[in-house]
Amino acid sequence: MSLLDIIIVNYNSTDYLLKCLKSVYDSLQELPAKVLIQDNASEDGVGRVKEKFPQVVLSKNIYNIGFARAINNALKQSDSPYIVLLNPDSYVMDDFFEPILRYMEESPDVGIVGPKILDHDGSVQGSARTFPTPLTALFGRSSLLTRFFPNNPFTCGNILTTRSDGKTSMEVDWVSGACLAARRRAVDDVGPMDERFFMYWEDADWCKRMWNKGWKVVYLPKASVVHYVGVSSKHAPRRSIFEFHKSSYRLFDKYTKANLRFLKPFAIAGLSLRLCFVLVSNWIRVLYRRKDVVSSKRLRE
Repeated sequence: MSLLDIIIVNYNSTDYLLKCLKSVYDSLQELPAKVLIQDNASEDGVGRVKEKFPQVVLSKNIYNIGFARAINNALKQSDSPYIVLLNPDSYVMDDFFEPILRYMEESPDVGIVGPKILDHDGSVQGSARTFPTPLTALFGRSSLLTRFFPNNPFTCGNILTTRSDGKTSMEVDWVSGACLAARRRAVDDVGPMDERFFMYWEDADWCKRMWNKGWKVVYLPKASVVHYVGVSSKHAPRRSIFEFHKSSYRLFDKYTKANLRFLKPFAIAGLSLRLCFVLVSNWIRVLYRRKDVVSSKRLRE
């Protein structure tokens, strides 16, 4: 029996997935582990994975079933005491698994552990956060206001990695599903991911349910992984933006108390306005990139 199962959901990120798998096996060394890959109908030659890594369990879905449902499909194939979720556009650092497993063994009340997640340039991503509030839409990790004013008190209060000393573990509300480790007993207790979240916010929901059942969620910076953000979502940018806002509302609706239900129309209106703004901003960004490409070609000619 394996000590841990590593679950990866792939969508047109196979080039990155191959590098990810190499880093996984390099870091595992002699640890007994099983790698389960759920492919959501990629069109970039995912069969290459079995050619280079015949030991992985590759399941090909006939259409894109979403992140949460793909994770749950893999969980049905999983039987190890620990589970690691990992994005295909990531690679783990040396000795990644050992500190996580040791911490989980020493902390039986912890259900989920999130490592330090780095951007490709070495900067620390805001992967450990407080549960979202209405202000999160304005001061979230990737919001426009945060980009212009990264050190504002609202963002600093929401993104908990800024409070970390880079070494010591700390309890947090939730950690990013780009990479997290979960205890099998905790998953059996709280249940699988909520498949109503097609993509985005299913990790926050899972961590919320962990806390509600008495399991702790911890940020562990001793273990680290590099994550190239948005490799999968760039293949369907408009749908990704729509699903982000749809899942944001679903999370709000799921945990809003009955006496605050009157806020639902305001939440819908606010998220709709934000969706339109993000779509327009993305469209303008694409236009500028195309203009730059055309200008570069003319200069070369």
